[in-house]
Amino acid sequence: MNIQEIMDKLAELSSEQTKKTFMNHGASGNLYGVKIGDLKKLVKHVKKDHELALALYDTGNFDAMYLAGLSIDPKLLTKETLQKWVGNADWYMLAEYTVAGVAAESQYALELAREWMESEEEMTAVAGWSTYANYLSITPDEKLDLEEIRALLQRAKTTIHQEKNRVRYCINGFVISVGAYVMDLHDEAMKSAETIGKVQVNMGNTACKVPLAVPYIEKIASRNKIGVKRKTCIC
Repeated sequence: MNIQEIMDKLAELSSEQTKKTFMNHGASGNLYGVKIGDLKKLVKHVKKDHELALALYDTGNFDAMYLAGLSIDPKLLTKETLQKWVGNADWYMLAEYTVAGVAAESQYALELAREWMESEEEMTAVAGWSTYANYLSITPDEKLDLEEIRALLQRAKTTIHQEKNRVRYCINGFVISVGAYVMDLHDEAMKSAETIGKVQVNMGNTACKVPLAVPYIEKIASRNKIGVKRKTCIC
């Protein structure tokens, strides 16, 4: 399929209810409203065509951009492309999922995570914290900088409640990720989560809630999954 055929298919799969749901979560008007499950069915038509995936992201249409993130080979992405992608991520589903997932599996994961976390732009900072959290979930502990992660846990404890709205959500997610995926820092992450407590985030016109880090990590522990890494963080 070429890009026009993909865009036509996205329009065909759209629904007003899905579009309304996405817009309640913060999407702009440039979207069809295709369920994520339906987007995943189109991956096979894009996955082997790197240029097509890049072109889909460049459309500025949410459904096409999300499909691009599901289909792209992160190892083929340049740092410049990832910088462009984060700059065009105008709401959290693109920043926290599409960009962060792809960046975490690229060769620039830590470099970009560290840079983006310091950004004054909310969605860029969101992508930074989410990229690091995703990186923890797929990277063997022996390859992690435990002292840096420990310092980030300390930063989370002292700054999370003063951060921008979605950044608070992603820092909370980072603490959960440390507690769930980094065995040597599990106890420290739990202590950080206890200190942080409930995190207030404006979730828009939705019923979504911010997960409480302590019970969330405890639930993972109850399944004996602490330290078990994922094969991919692209979803």
